[in-house]
Amino acid sequence: MTTQVAGQKMFLAGKWVHRDRTIEVRDPQDNRMIDTVPAASREDMLACIEHAKEGAKIAAAMPVYERMAVIHKAADYIEANKEKYALTIAKEGSKTIREAAKETERCIQTLRISAEEARRIQGETIPFDQMEGNNNRVGYYQRFPIGIIGAITPFNDPLNLVAHKVGPAIASGNAIIVKPATVTPLSALLLAEAFAHGGLPTKVLSVITGHGSEIGDVLVTHPAIRMISFTGGVEAGEEIVRKAGLKKVSMELGSNSPVIVLEDADLHDAVESTVSGAYWAAGQNCLSVQRIYVQQSIMSDFERSFVKRTKQYIVGDKLSELTDIGPLITEKEAIRVESLVNEAVDKGAELLTGGKRNQAFYSPTVLKNIPDDSTIAKEEIFGPVVLLYAVADVDEAIDKSNEVSYGLQAGIFTKNIDKAQKAIARMDVGGIMINDSSDYRIDAMPFGGVKKSGLGREGIKFAIQEMTEPKVVCYKLSN
Repeated sequence: MTTQVAGQKMFLAGKWVHRDRTIEVRDPQDNRMIDTVPAASREDMLACIEHAKEGAKIAAAMPVYERMAVIHKAADYIEANKEKYALTIAKEGSKTIREAAKETERCIQTLRISAEEARRIQGETIPFDQMEGNNNRVGYYQRFPIGIIGAITPFNDPLNLVAHKVGPAIASGNAIIVKPATVTPLSALLLAEAFAHGGLPTKVLSVITGHGSEIGDVLVTHPAIRMISFTGGVEAGEEIVRKAGLKKVSMELGSNSPVIVLEDADLHDAVESTVSGAYWAAGQNCLSVQRIYVQQSIMSDFERSFVKRTKQYIVGDKLSELTDIGPLITEKEAIRVESLVNEAVDKGAELLTGGKRNQAFYSPTVLKNIPDDSTIAKEEIFGPVVLLYAVADVDEAIDKSNEVSYGLQAGIFTKNIDKAQKAIARMDVGGIMINDSSDYRIDAMPFGGVKKSGLGREGIKFAIQEMTEPKVVCYKLSN
């Protein structure tokens, strides 16, 4: 029997609109349909972009205090309805209700920070008389919004990662069109609802639901879009860069995050941090701990404690406060993770725990003795799987960490400042956490990676830099 649902509307240029064609939104836990959203057409996206041209003018003309007020009111609305937001995140995605509640709180903070950063979009004076013959010139530069931003967002943080694009865009006076992940569009629509209640002028924000194959290229290639902000997989990111043309691109892509644990580390803290960092959101997290390099002298103790703690994690109903790990976003993804683990085991890897799939659920898994030629050793797993490696010292750990083609974040556990500093200097990553796992982030810090992990930086202040352009002003004074 098919569940009857009312169906959501999408937010086109500030108006809520239905479409006859729809997309089913299903709970990955039991594949139950929980809602539908419009399947936007190419013509919808083209119309949206035309409205956004006007929206960009409206946004740029908004004084800073109005931008701040709107963003704060949107945050207030989410705070007043945070149970609804958390429940939506949990039902449409992979997160447990506890994880969803934390994402909702982070979204509120992301918006609050965006509002505050709106007042700090500043320029500098320029001493033109540094060049001989320019004694009669004075001036400065200031930053202006770039216009229309196209945002393509992923399923794994369906509210806060949308806020990380929308908040800075509005704070800096831009219009923005969001194309959320097809499997998790409801949270993005709830963010639009918050901004509508916050009094955001129409045409400044759109959340257009639909299939990427139909509306994605229109958004990416249209000359009126001055920036594409994308969070997702490497292959999709590379395709967007090829198609985008002469516009800004911000890419937050994949990772294969390493953590180093040295013999002087606090073992209990290292285990707790890395287990949490590995299995948050069922491992579907770009910062997720994937590779752990442990100094040989403590390997047996670390392995025993890590496996014991992993086995204590409860896999089950996302809406239960007792659950630690929910399902992957689809059964297809769980099958993909299962095949990666099976390939590694077939090639000689040792399975210490886990390795079991039940529909979209995959048990938290630990492997060691992983062959270098196995796919799982080189690529992003994006699932609840951890690889343990024994190393002789910090130098070997750093060298091994750098061998993959990703470089988002890393962690190192040590009480030795010299060894920590060596890792800071030599590890090819966008961020390194000392005595913490790779899975640590606050929403105000610069966030992004090197190599195949991306281009540019998010984090509100740094996103605003990407979403604005400097304009030089020079006065030639009469004698």
